[in-house]
Amino acid sequence: MARYLPLFPLSIVVFPGEKLNLHVFEPRYRQLVLDCVEDKNTFGIPTYIQNGVGLYGTEVRLVQIEKKYDSGEIDIRTEGIEVFKLLQFDKTAPAKMYAGGELETVPQIDDEDLVMKQNITALLHELYEALGLSKLSVELPENYKIFSIAHELGLTLEQEYALLQLKRESARQELVLQHLQQTLPVVQQTEQLKDRVRLNGHFKNLLPPNFCAPLL
Repeated sequence: MARYLPLFPLSIVVFPGEKLNLHVFEPRYRQLVLDCVEDKNTFGIPTYIQNGVGLYGTEVRLVQIEKKYDSGEIDIRTEGIEVFKLLQFDKTAPAKMYAGGELETVPQIDDEDLVMKQNITALLHELYEALGLSKLSVELPENYKIFSIAHELGLTLEQEYALLQLKRESARQELVLQHLQQTLPVVQQTEQLKDRVRLNGHFKNLLPPNFCAPLL
């Protein structure tokens, strides 16, 4: 069912369930925040990508106004709710300074593949270990979904935006698995190269080979 919401385009991808803190300084978006507080309304964050407002984004709710500055700027805490697709985009909503648009919620299908998830989890542990981010491995919950770890995969903005558009969890798993299979060997080779560089010039304790006979 189509709805009309205030829109706050940003050059990021916000995922459902994500906690996002924003410093709002432009007058038009300060107006958006104050309107959402007064109307107890949500707003949408469509991804600004390739010099334009993308068709997909995430509806977010305002959790809290953290701080108001004398300049009028605001720090806010928000939380992603669900993915939407834009049906109409208005650079300015009626009688407002900020953008608005008609949108529809994109239904999500939780068809998680357990075997793929095991493979993804194993590769994630290897990736975090190679990057020296073992804390992320420890903090990885067993019941994680792809959206909840999407910002911890080293994806580009374009890849995150492609991920946001996928309706099925299994399709998101396939994208992430392919990314990890391609990325992990590169990361491991880079770390090995760093180790070799660090060792250059150090005293080395090497055991010479025990030759039984001279080489011909």
